[in-house]
Amino acid sequence: MLAFLGFAMIVVFMFLIITKRMSALVSLITIPILFALLGGFGPGIGEMMLEGVKQVAPTGVMLMFAILYFGIMIDSGLFDPLVSKILAIVKGDPLKIVLGTSILSMLVALDGDGTTTYMITVTAMLPLYKRIGMNPLILTCIAMLSFGVMNMTPWGGPTARAVAALQLDVADVFIPLIPVMMAAVLWNLCTAFILGKKERQRLGIAKIQYSQEEMLAFSQQSAALEVEEYKRPKLRWVNFGLTIALLICLMTSVLPLAILFMIAFVIALMINYPNLEEQKERISSHAGNVLAVVGLVFASGIFTGILSGTEMVDAMANSLVNVIPESLGSYFAVITAVTSIPFTYFMANDPYYFGVLPILAQTAAAYGVDPVEIARASVLGQPIHAMSPLMASAYLLVGMAGVEFGDHQKFIFKWALGSSLVMIVVAIILGVITF
Repeated sequence: MLAFLGFAMIVVFMFLIITKRMSALVSLITIPILFALLGGFGPGIGEMMLEGVKQVAPTGVMLMFAILYFGIMIDSGLFDPLVSKILAIVKGDPLKIVLGTSILSMLVALDGDGTTTYMITVTAMLPLYKRIGMNPLILTCIAMLSFGVMNMTPWGGPTARAVAALQLDVADVFIPLIPVMMAAVLWNLCTAFILGKKERQRLGIAKIQYSQEEMLAFSQQSAALEVEEYKRPKLRWVNFGLTIALLICLMTSVLPLAILFMIAFVIALMINYPNLEEQKERISSHAGNVLAVVGLVFASGIFTGILSGTEMVDAMANSLVNVIPESLGSYFAVITAVTSIPFTYFMANDPYYFGVLPILAQTAAAYGVDPVEIARASVLGQPIHAMSPLMASAYLLVGMAGVEFGDHQKFIFKWALGSSLVMIVVAIILGVITF
């Protein structure tokens, strides 16, 4: 019954946001409450929701200050040379623009952080998409596909969790996955080529020259002259150094992510805008984006809190594990890879890797399957996990790009599924997972 409620809740939630009958913010709060009441969990529902909000609070704080930090970097003009360089290369060709988006987002995503990837990629590329008249869903699709693959690096999160949960060596798990990830990189580039070719056929190649002022007019501020007032070209190398230092600290986990972004934001604000009135103006200019994203993050805490507190997520996991026949025991690594697609979509990384994965590994061991293969298989569903409604950074991406969450889900699904399936097939061919 719990498993049925859990799956039904996910289906109803996705149906409502994809068909635009309800916004993601409203759905994330109302749907789980209704299903919890339907399941008879009324007396404890408040505590569950509060616990869920507590769980996502660090993420919400991190995103809030990450948006403000990169907002300051954008205002100061840190990314202007990058935008100019991209424009000089891709010009008005939609195919080159989409391929450039793919390469840029994969390079940025090497730090393993979705927030950074989406902030930089959308900031650099969205003005160009708007100028040409391209579909912004292509931008969100390509950026998310890139993060879905690069998030598999040991410092990205999932691989580290799998290694910790099963007490394995990082090198044993990750190094064999490198060629598998390269296959996904090729898939991403092929996806970019296909989508870019379609846009080229639809729009043609624009024969236009871009000026810095013209491109800035399409960014978050309304007028190029107003933007110039806040540019800090003399501090560009200082801002670049601060950003590199921040990324290094993020990858090495010197401090919690939320604290790092809070400190970096304050330093950036004081360096670039020491005047109190300017500080207020810059914070105010990004307040709308902060509110939209952080509101969704805390709403997702209601969803995850009820999903976990009612133990629906455990019942869903057990129901999927129990349907696997014993005759398929030797195929457990492949089964883990395939089931990681729905598992990591419906669940956050922590409950999957620390709750479900040890059960899968223990069951697989009974059939002679090495736990290291189970760990490798468990991360192959990450392209689908990146688009999960439980991923806070997904709301940042669609919010910055100005697209609907449901539209983005419909657009990216087949490409993200293809990325996971390509990795599974290549992993089997190369013997990264066996049967």
